Order: sequence, then structure tokens, then C-alpha cells
Amino acid sequence: MITAKARAVDGPDKTFRAAEINRRDLDSFDVLIEIKYAGICHSDIHTAHGEWGPVNYPLVPGHEIAGIVTDVGPRVTKYKVGDRVGVGCMVDSCGKCENCRKGEEQYCLKGKVDTYAGVDKYGEPTQGGYSTHIVVTEDFVVSIPEKISLDVAAPLLCAGITTYSPLSHWGAGQGKRVAVVGMGGLGHMAVQIAHAMGAEVTVLSQTLGKKEDGLQFGADYYYATSEQETFTKLSGYFDLIINTVSAKIDIDAYFSLLTLDGTLVNVGAPAEPLSLNVMSLIGHRRSFAGSMIGGIRETQEMLDFCAKHNIVPKIEVISADQIDEAYKRVLVSDVKYRFVIDISTM
Repeated sequence: MITAKARAVDGPDKTFRAAEINRRDLDSFDVLIEIKYAGICHSDIHTAHGEWGPVNYPLVPGHEIAGIVTDVGPRVTKYKVGDRVGVGCMVDSCGKCENCRKGEEQYCLKGKVDTYAGVDKYGEPTQGGYSTHIVVTEDFVVSIPEKISLDVAAPLLCAGITTYSPLSHWGAGQGKRVAVVGMGGLGHMAVQIAHAMGAEVTVLSQTLGKKEDGLQFGADYYYATSEQETFTKLSGYFDLIINTVSAKIDIDAYFSLLTLDGTLVNVGAPAEPLSLNVMSLIGHRRSFAGSMIGGIRETQEMLDFCAKHNIVPKIEVISADQIDEAYKRVLVSDVKYRFVIDISTM
């Protein structure tokens, strides 16, 4: 067993504490990664607080992981010691079902293995990136391009792929009018990626407080959703809306902004159910969809795309002792735009 230092939480109302966790000895296709940086995702907070169902505590969150390969199993061919690599939201899948064979491991029909709060093929609970080391099978490791530093690479492994995948799938590009709901950790990535794909990009945010940032990230327009005239002015305008917020919203109001055959895609995952009026969809053959991260092949594609177009998240690097404070600040939207833990502070 490999011992790693970590930050763990023991219950939904507990604070993080220093801990030691065990990582398995390397199997034939395993890669040992020394973690340098780990991003904080809103999903970490939902899970740590027990908002998405029962959690097997103690829990070490973190699925935005960037680091260096320090050892490999005897049959590993994809990576070598010293490589710059990343790990995202999943660390394994069945590899055999129809979805896995298509490179859509996130939709594995037998259930993907989450980076944390999951159970691996050895029957052990998975623990995430708020730790100094992790062992992952090589097929679920991605290469971080040299043009992207490890600190800003970390959030791309969730925030980046979570927004890149639906933008790519629903054809954001030249001639498409795309709206991004929310200007947080996911939203500021969606704006940059959609802009680089060639789409006309509009931010729909509660207020105009981040308008200057949004325009710098590549948005063409920026509107406040707290102003009713926004929904009147933009009625029937967008081909695609990416909803990044993890809170309950008036979904019917946003459907009204879609053109004929337009699609609203939810990537934010609020703890509360959303309700809708089906007539909001029927009237203009609109679609309501969801999207969850991306497969490993697409995640690598996203990293290469971001390197090519100089797309990086805006981050605030924190120490391991600041995780609880960071969680509180995320919940009140006091972050521009992603917290990243410097794992050397473990």
C-alpha cells in the first residue's frame, strides 16, 4: 500500500481535517500520480454535504487533478515517469458496454467508477484529489499539454470538459447563437470555449456585476436575468443555451429564449428538482437536455483544444488549510472563478 496525505471530511456538517489514506499498490496497467494541484468543484461541496444522497465518510473529495507520473505498472504503455497528467471525474468503467466502446465512459451502462465517493473494481471506496497521490488505471489518465500549467489545468478536468462536451455535441460554432446561464466556474469556461468555436456568445447572469469579465472572456453580449426586459428582448433568439448554475431557476422563462428547434442543456446539477411546463417545449419544437462531463477521448480533445486556443480558467490558488473557507465562499459566489488547492501545502 502507498500512504498519501489528504484532507478528509467526516460528515455533512464537519470541517476538513488532515488525514492519511492508503492507495493500492500498482496493478499491471496502473499509474501512480503525485498530485500537484486539485480544483474545488461545486460537486465536491454537494457530495461533502450529503446533498446528493448517502455518503460513505470519511470522504476525500476532488476530481480536478493535475500532477506528475512517479511510477507505472509493468504493462503500462501510455505514460512514463515524469509525464504531466490529469485525472477527472471518473477512474474506471466496464470498458465493454456499448457506451464505453463509443468512448462515452461517463455513461457506462454498468456504472462508471467515480474518482471519489465510488467503489472500485477491488471493492474499495474511492478517494479523490485532495491528497498527495492517486493510483489510476492508464486508460483514465489524460496528458496535459506543455502549454497549460498544472495549476490552471486542474479545473479543465471537470469545468472544462463539462462545458466543452455539450457545446461540441450540439454544434456550437459559426452561425450559432449560444447563451451561457451563470458566470461561475463552469460559465466562464463555457464562454471561452463557445467563443473559440466561433459562436456568438451571450451571458445571462443574475446581475451585471461580472459583465466586464464576461466580455473579456469572449462574450459578445451580457444581460441581467433579474431584469424582466431581458426575457422580452431575447425571446426566441438562441439556438443553444447552456445552463451552468446549480440552483433552482424558472426553467420555462429560459425556454422562451430558444428559437425553433433550440435546445437548453443543463450541466449544473441543483439538489432540488426542477419543474417545467411541457407547453414551453411543444410550442417551438424545443428540446431540454442534460450533459455529464465527457469521455476520456473527448477530455483529451478538450485539453488540446484549450492549449491551441490559449483557454485557461481564472483561478485562486489556496492552501489545504483554506478548504472550508473556500467552500463557504463558493456558496456565496465569492470566487473568480475556481479555487485550486496547492497540494504541496498538505
